[in-house]
Amino acid sequence: MYIVSGCLAGLCCRYDGGDNADERVMKLVAEGRAVPVCPEQLGGLSTPRPPCEISEGKVISNQGADVTESFMRGAEEAFKLAKLTGSKKAILKARSPSCGVGKIYDGTFSGRLIEGDGCFAEMLRKEGFELETE
Repeated sequence: MYIVSGCLAGLCCRYDGGDNADERVMKLVAEGRAVPVCPEQLGGLSTPRPPCEISEGKVISNQGADVTESFMRGAEEAFKLAKLTGSKKAILKARSPSCGVGKIYDGTFSGRLIEGDGCFAEMLRKEGFELETE
């Protein structure tokens, strides 16, 4: 069983109200082998919402709002779902401040990438999940 980023499963939960539908992920969900989650929505953020990036350990919107609490609450709720499914593998949206694996945006909203994980990905990694991106 996989836990997957909802946007990759075709759910319109991206910050801009769109999705990042990925055929492989959608097939896993259709087969009952994956459960989609959107940590940002689970944390109470609206869709659409301002773009966010991680800067100095905080999640900040491009409007300057500190939304770290919402991102952490959403990561915790998504993690509960991952545990309920018995999953130990995840397919997550690359570069996302929630789901990014290995590389995330640097917090300047300039498109520059740095080493690091999103909030949810970091939580899953600490619990020994196998992580990959689309």
